[in-house]
Amino acid sequence: MARPLRIQFPGAHYHLMCRGNSRQRIFYADDDRSRFVSLLADSAKTYSVRIHAYILMDNHYHLLIQTLKPNCAEFVRTLNVTYVGWFNHRHDRYGHLFQGRYKAIVIDADNYLLEVSRYIHLNALRTPQFSASGYERRLRHLSSYRWSSLPGYMRAKNAVAFVYYDLTLSMTGGRKSYSQFVIDAIKKEVKNPFMDVKYGLLLGDESFVKKIRAECIEEGSKQEQPSYRELVVQRVNPHRVIEQTAKACSVTEKEILACYVNSEARSIAADLLYKYSDLTQSQIGDMLGGISYSAVSKLRSRLQSRIAKKQKIAVLYEAAEKGIRKLSIVKI
Repeated sequence: MARPLRIQFPGAHYHLMCRGNSRQRIFYADDDRSRFVSLLADSAKTYSVRIHAYILMDNHYHLLIQTLKPNCAEFVRTLNVTYVGWFNHRHDRYGHLFQGRYKAIVIDADNYLLEVSRYIHLNALRTPQFSASGYERRLRHLSSYRWSSLPGYMRAKNAVAFVYYDLTLSMTGGRKSYSQFVIDAIKKEVKNPFMDVKYGLLLGDESFVKKIRAECIEEGSKQEQPSYRELVVQRVNPHRVIEQTAKACSVTEKEILACYVNSEARSIAADLLYKYSDLTQSQIGDMLGGISYSAVSKLRSRLQSRIAKKQKIAVLYEAAEKGIRKLSIVKI
């Protein structure tokens, strides 16, 4: 089996996400969450990892970290294996708890750390029970949610020793400003920073991507690493992206390209065109019937929200992406 690319270097910042097997719960009770947080603190100390932000949801967790040594894989492996062993023993169960391997995105901290931090903390509101709630209820829930690093960002008395708050707070000017930064996103829809991820691995501008490609790709069997192929292969022809999306969503290509049709398939196509065809959002708008740059941005942003709430849409997206990824495999 091809091993996934791991980009590791001293000082790297990552967004990490790990989901339960088949989207099942990884935390049954607060005792489970408390144990995970304790293991997170221990693992961070052992591997010299700075935890900038975290949140625990029922069936997944998010971390925003910096590795002072090139050891992200070791850190996550130890954290997950130790927790799974404890969890299985406590609940008298066997087998896998997490779904496949964790997802790791290398972040350009100067430009994206602040937005990723906010995105992680807002996950507490990305559940069906709060999707249609008013501002006051959403703010109360977010402020009182125990299983994230947000309480320590909002009030110094809630700070914990293993979370490194200083860098993020320095970008806003302190806790009051950071709190307002988060509150602003409750009041109005803000852009999902992960819409800008390139090759499924990197979140940063072009200069950051070029630097990582040139200096930081892990040496070894690059030909066997699918993610490495994504970094060097030519982009997929936009028409093939439309073709694969139509096939996965059981619609016609004409329906995807027609501006008067409002469908999940169009949203999926817009996002996959951005990820795999090296088109700007303006170019994607032209392709999808002459819609504007902002309309494409809204299509992609709303798609991420729907994927989080509806598994059916996530399945369609994964099916379309799988077909497109096969097209990007070439000899190196």
